[in-house]
Amino acid sequence: MLSTRNAKPRLLALIGPTAVGKTKLSLEIAEQFGCEIISGDSMQVYRGMDIGTAKITPEERQRAVHHMIDIHEPGYPFSVAEFQQCVRELVAEITARGKLPFLVGGTGLYVESVCYEYQFLEVGADEEFRQSQHLFAEEQGDEALHRKLQEVDPGSAAKLHPNDRRRVIRALEVYHLTGEPLSVHAASQKKESPYELCIVGLTMDRQQLYSRIEERIDIMMAEGLVDEVQRLLESGVPRGSVAMQGLGYKEIVSYLDGEITLDRAVELLKRDTRHFAKRQLSWFRHMRDIQWIDVTEPSNFSRHLDKFRDIITGKFVHDNEYNA
Repeated sequence: MLSTRNAKPRLLALIGPTAVGKTKLSLEIAEQFGCEIISGDSMQVYRGMDIGTAKITPEERQRAVHHMIDIHEPGYPFSVAEFQQCVRELVAEITARGKLPFLVGGTGLYVESVCYEYQFLEVGADEEFRQSQHLFAEEQGDEALHRKLQEVDPGSAAKLHPNDRRRVIRALEVYHLTGEPLSVHAASQKKESPYELCIVGLTMDRQQLYSRIEERIDIMMAEGLVDEVQRLLESGVPRGSVAMQGLGYKEIVSYLDGEITLDRAVELLKRDTRHFAKRQLSWFRHMRDIQWIDVTEPSNFSRHLDKFRDIITGKFVHDNEYNA
């Protein structure tokens, strides 16, 4: 266990694109350093969404305490602001138990909101405006909606994929309500952390990452992703809910609704997940304080683990507090 001598509590974070191998490394580190893992994935909070979110298995959860998994029903509109509040409370509780809080995930805004003093806009909602934008997207397409955002907030448009309709509409809504681009507010954020922070990022050769993504999706399909989505819909989860807009769910919903073939759904899922991984890397490369590990060679897992351990001990360990 690592002792805490500083005024700020410690927070270890592991970030990286989907399918890069965060889970395997995180479990090893959690066991060696007495960590409790906090999921930094925006979709793993939902019960019953296991296959499409690549949720950690019950067996893997036996190796370390995990938080922020299976805490809401899929119809619940979970937000980044709620995530930030929950995780900050968890960090305090874990630290009080003498354990090291370990944030692991790939949802960039969620991770960054915890790591730094991110203040959310106190902006309400305009449901009539939202519905009008949804209708516009249905009639004109997501690309046309995204072009509307580019005109008023090019900074946010550059970060958001046209298919991310919910966040595109929210950025348009913020501009509609305040007259100020959301990206201007984001740029004004203080990049100071309330924690003694150690962030490790995983990266790998882009083509190898894409191959891993496609292999993972093939496994998801074999494990029953279509049946999982069908069960969620039959249980009453709305098609327009936040949960059903996640990768792996919206594509299968389109197939189940008869809009596209299953082959096309898988093709779109692989394409959209590759694009998502690219956006994840772009987001993380704009964050400060990340120490990167290239994990292109999976056979060198022990070497990657040693490098991760060296980063942690170099940041957190003083006067031989930790002895392997």
